[in-house]
Amino acid sequence: MDHPYFQSLIMTPPLAIPSKSPRIVATSLSPSSPPTLHDRLRKRDSTSAIRQPKVLHPVDNDDLKLLILENISQDAVRVFQAQGFHVDHYKKALSEDELIDKISQYHAIGIRSKTKITERVIKAASKLLVIGCFCIGTNQVDLVTASKAGIPVFNSPFSNSRSVAELVVSEMIALSRQLVERSHEMRQGIWNKQSKGCWEVRGKTLGIVGYGHIGSQLSVLAEALGMRVIFYDVINIMPLGSARQVDTLPTLLAEADFVTLHVPELPETINMIGSKELAQMKVGSYLINNARGRVVDIPALIEALQSNHVAGAAIDVYPQEPGSNGAPFDDQVNAWSSTLRSLPNVILTPHIGGSTEEAQRMIGEEVSLALSRYLNYGSTLGAVNFPEVDLRAITAEQGNHVRVCYVHSNQPGVLKKVNEVLSPYNVEKQYSDSKGDVAYLLADIADVSPQDVDKLREMIKHTSANILTRLLA
Repeated sequence: MDHPYFQSLIMTPPLAIPSKSPRIVATSLSPSSPPTLHDRLRKRDSTSAIRQPKVLHPVDNDDLKLLILENISQDAVRVFQAQGFHVDHYKKALSEDELIDKISQYHAIGIRSKTKITERVIKAASKLLVIGCFCIGTNQVDLVTASKAGIPVFNSPFSNSRSVAELVVSEMIALSRQLVERSHEMRQGIWNKQSKGCWEVRGKTLGIVGYGHIGSQLSVLAEALGMRVIFYDVINIMPLGSARQVDTLPTLLAEADFVTLHVPELPETINMIGSKELAQMKVGSYLINNARGRVVDIPALIEALQSNHVAGAAIDVYPQEPGSNGAPFDDQVNAWSSTLRSLPNVILTPHIGGSTEEAQRMIGEEVSLALSRYLNYGSTLGAVNFPEVDLRAITAEQGNHVRVCYVHSNQPGVLKKVNEVLSPYNVEKQYSDSKGDVAYLLADIADVSPQDVDKLREMIKHTSANILTRLLA
């Protein structure tokens, strides 16, 4: 420390940094989350607030009709009505035949998990422009047929994550304490106080299959309860907290006291938990499925429960589900329903994982925003089956601008032909992207006279690759 360099460091007076006002900096120990669709759209809206965006309308059809099913949030209905859309709102799901009878008059449809948008329905939907799934899953929609018809599908992949995670926590505690059995006995007037086979969840191992938005939130909640968390996923993911990723599903099944599933329904996940996997689980462990109904082989689970190899299970989703509240859940729906209902320490719920007031409000906001932005501005940000394309808003001052929304087959030479059609005009901005066999172009054209609008639309519509052409002005 006698060296002149160190002395100069010690003797140098601190610099005074001027500050006009106190500055508070908030920090977080949690890893930052990627921006959601809400964040992306709000950021864009805030940057264009100086110049108010122009409200665009379809050139050829200004009276948009929406069909909203399955008791979707009234907040979402009001959002659509406030924009002048005609909305027909039904509390229940519609069958395929009922949909085919109705769908031809609607430009948009909003569903949850029970309504099935099949190929037959899409072929009957001559006016349909967009589908909104007010839930996480989209396996109830034929996504390939929808994209080939030029119909983007939107969902809400994040909004009910917390609700599902909390349900799993409650189910773990209820199973480990046999709460359903004790409650049922009390309702029958039977007093049966016991501790045999009842456990704390603290110190137990939770195995999460699928470490996405739900699985990762559940991981944090479980660690707060003192649980050890392991997870299996098909991709390498950075764990939160002290959670640990394992290499294989059998490894997870052999270690976990509780196994909970959070995977989509895909060909590779159907019956991913069958007799073989149940045998690999620890004796006396528990299985929880709030993912998709066909992920678990239910007859195999029934055998594992009857043999007491699995101590209990919580099931919220089923291969076949009743179409409306009040409908029976019996052997006509699934052949094993009555057997499953008779088993002890089995929690059965009617697909309520995301059924909270908070989740439904956020889902209604997210999906209604996405549908509105597509219908009004052509934006496909957040679409699950479609190229994600967006352009900054046309401002209110740009009164003679037209937005071209062109869905076309993904093949060479298309943009050359379209740009030849647009060449007499000033193309202010243009963006195109593709996904599989389908491509999507947005282009803002300046100085288009009302007389030229119909001609422009017809010329683009008659290009050989056209799937769907809309003009917004």
